[in-house]
Amino acid sequence: MKHLVMGTAGHVDHGKTALVKRLTGVDTDRLKEEKQRGITIELGFASLTLPDGRTLGVVDVPGHERFVRHMVAGAAGIDLVVLVIAADEGVMPQTREHLQICTLLGIAKGLVALTKIDMVDAEWLALVREDVREFLTGTFLEGAAVVPVSALTGAGVPELIEAIARIAAEVEPAADVGIFRLPVDRVFTMKGFGTVVTGTLISGRVAVGEEVEVTPVGLRAKVRGLQVHNRAVESAEAGQRTAVNLQGVDRATIARGYLLAAPDSLMTSQRLDCRYRHLAAAGRNLKNRTLVRIHTGTSEVMGRIILIDRDELKPGEEGFCQVVLEEPLAVVAGDRFVVRSSSPVTTIGGGEIVDPLPAKHKRSAATVREEFSVLAEGDPEARVAMVMARAGIGGIREGGLVVRTGIRRTDLRRLLEGMFSSRTAHLVDREEGRVLSGPVYADLLARISGELRQYHEHFPLREGLSREELRGTLGMGEGAGQKIFAMALRELERRGEVAVEKDQIRLAGHQVRLQGEMGDLRGSLAVLYRESGLAPPTLKEVLERFPDRKKEIASLIKVMTQEGELVRISEDLNFHREVLAGLREAYRNNLVREGKATPASFRELTGLSRKYIIPLMEYFDMTKLTMRAGEHRILRERQER
Repeated sequence: MKHLVMGTAGHVDHGKTALVKRLTGVDTDRLKEEKQRGITIELGFASLTLPDGRTLGVVDVPGHERFVRHMVAGAAGIDLVVLVIAADEGVMPQTREHLQICTLLGIAKGLVALTKIDMVDAEWLALVREDVREFLTGTFLEGAAVVPVSALTGAGVPELIEAIARIAAEVEPAADVGIFRLPVDRVFTMKGFGTVVTGTLISGRVAVGEEVEVTPVGLRAKVRGLQVHNRAVESAEAGQRTAVNLQGVDRATIARGYLLAAPDSLMTSQRLDCRYRHLAAAGRNLKNRTLVRIHTGTSEVMGRIILIDRDELKPGEEGFCQVVLEEPLAVVAGDRFVVRSSSPVTTIGGGEIVDPLPAKHKRSAATVREEFSVLAEGDPEARVAMVMARAGIGGIREGGLVVRTGIRRTDLRRLLEGMFSSRTAHLVDREEGRVLSGPVYADLLARISGELRQYHEHFPLREGLSREELRGTLGMGEGAGQKIFAMALRELERRGEVAVEKDQIRLAGHQVRLQGEMGDLRGSLAVLYRESGLAPPTLKEVLERFPDRKKEIASLIKVMTQEGELVRISEDLNFHREVLAGLREAYRNNLVREGKATPASFRELTGLSRKYIIPLMEYFDMTKLTMRAGEHRILRERQER
């Protein structure tokens, strides 16, 4: 069953509240000041039961120009509008402004109630009716029913209810992204119950006992009770006027303009990418960086409009912009907004949010307008791909995609499965729901290969780059960055493009190549270590022999040990592999013959000093030739037989 909300609109004193009372029996003017002045100041709420048994929520809005901001808050979430025009006055300034606001908020269905017909004659009524039809030409109410009615006598009320029922049957409920969101339009305290907030539930559902988050302040509260149309319910759904009794929050901590949402489902932002339409009736051009009032949901926030690829918009023109807010908001792609000038305060335009969590843009960047076009006009897959591309190499969670595309999670998952198959997107972590753009991932793979290629060119004597150094160079942090980096390395290894050895990463075809003078230096080192036999110089002594080439010598020794020509047995000692292989064979034969070895017997075998004996014996222990047995060594292979 679809749940709908009907709103009133129209000029002050055209009889909106009286008409709602005649239709519903509820006087929505509840404030003492409203009774005294005879005008609506605050939003009023009621419910209307239609002949077929369906119930509509009703929002009655103020008509006075001073309270248009209240009208905008009330219009957020309505599905159809009754534009109220008094027969004795006809179309007036707030008639026009309210209709513009309804258009900007995306309301597409409604009708006109031509009120106070008891105050005019039939000829005048016919003239006004014709004027109203002409006024509606080119608007979403063109061709809509214009129903004469009197709230005083009741004339025309049955016909108005029938017309409302017909329109209600045609209305398609607003798209529901599935995230519980309720913009707060009223807050009060009830004795014995505590804090109560009301609003139109614009998406998702909520149930008694659930926890909700109050944004943008980040408070958590528990739903103690729910009412829909003044009846207690266990749960409420999108499209219903809902009163929520909150447990755990003070009345003073919540205000109109705040939003109740599912915990951790939304993020606040002070930048919004939008498609904006400057009203033809705005009167003047909108210049870049103009300070304005942004109305979305029930909130009103000051902000500056940063126009993309132009310096101003003429009345009647559309364009893309980034709105920079003075206070944070939590919104979803597809949400509508209204813009009013800062002074004098009039409605000048509005539009649709295409990305609620964007980065700052360079206005002149060639790709920015293309991005906006895709987000505003592209098909669902194109929009998802663009948001993933904007998220970059850190990827984005599934919930973030819902918020930044306005696509319901179930539809999004089906779409993503197809993108995974075509490799236009990649699943990073199923449990976390993190996904990564295919083109961004391909670029990351290319960047890894490029960084390694550049590193090998700059450091030809080094085997490779450390894992952490490469990750840091790519700008990939902890958490998701680590997972995506590891995924990319596995992919490149699988392709045979890189080799990962412990902590080092290199291109698969990379080999240390020494030519010219460096090749000669390597040859000199090889001769030095081979001829030094079992008593090679320490690393410090080798470097002292080449005082002007210490850096190159250190690199060459590292390369020679990596390639196995030299064998490192301690921090300061390297042996030529041929020399060490000869000693290993002699040592093994001695152990076979004698059964055991001690430092003294090793000295007799080699003629070496303790400086070499201890490191060598420990090296043979480490390389599994020998093992300790008390104060001496024995052959490991004999022990393991």
